[in-house]
Amino acid sequence: MTTSPAGCPGADIPDSRGRTGLDRTGLDLTGNPRVRVTDVELVAAAWHVLRRTTLEYQDASGEWSTQQRETYDRGNGATVLLYDPDRRTVLLTRQFRFPVYVNGHPDGMLIEAAAGLLDEDDPETAIRREAAEETGVEIGELQHVYDVFMSPGSVTERLHFYAAPYTADTRTADGGGLADEGEEIDVLDIPFDESLAMIRDGRICDAKTIMLLHWAALDGPFAPSAGHSR
Repeated sequence: MTTSPAGCPGADIPDSRGRTGLDRTGLDLTGNPRVRVTDVELVAAAWHVLRRTTLEYQDASGEWSTQQRETYDRGNGATVLLYDPDRRTVLLTRQFRFPVYVNGHPDGMLIEAAAGLLDEDDPETAIRREAAEETGVEIGELQHVYDVFMSPGSVTERLHFYAAPYTADTRTADGGGLADEGEEIDVLDIPFDESLAMIRDGRICDAKTIMLLHWAALDGPFAPSAGHSR
């Protein structure tokens, strides 16, 4: 069942993005016999969706308990590490992120790998779009790295990780993001070894970016087995 009030945007009438039925997500789940979803409440449906779900959970002893979980659904996303193996550099971005600013980051200017939401695209199409918008790079060869749930306690997002080489020839525009979406993005061409030092001293503190840089050092283009030694 659902308990969202009649006339609730995103439930029985379209929200600002034209969506309905957002209060029914999860009611048809059958993959885990120890979980029974009994109620979904639509708490908020602005650009993203906040739900409060009531479920019955069977523990290891066989006992059932009623629990509630709030989930924040912002859609799935993709990210890419752009690297130049010959110059041993990576292309990262820097932009203002209010959530980190309000939670203790000194100025909110976060250094990150290019990333964005899928919207209606598949992951590869989405990350090619985001890389072009943010960094000006037209991606050719694209390597899938892994797919990760980044904050599974409350956020539903699954992030698709990629890596791709870039050169001066493939950077066909300045990047910087979309002004009409309020984006103002700096593009940073950083020596790879310096990027690892930036993780150690805290200048890079974004999870997806740290994961991609460590992958590049251990298994990716700058791993010893890749033939690009220091």
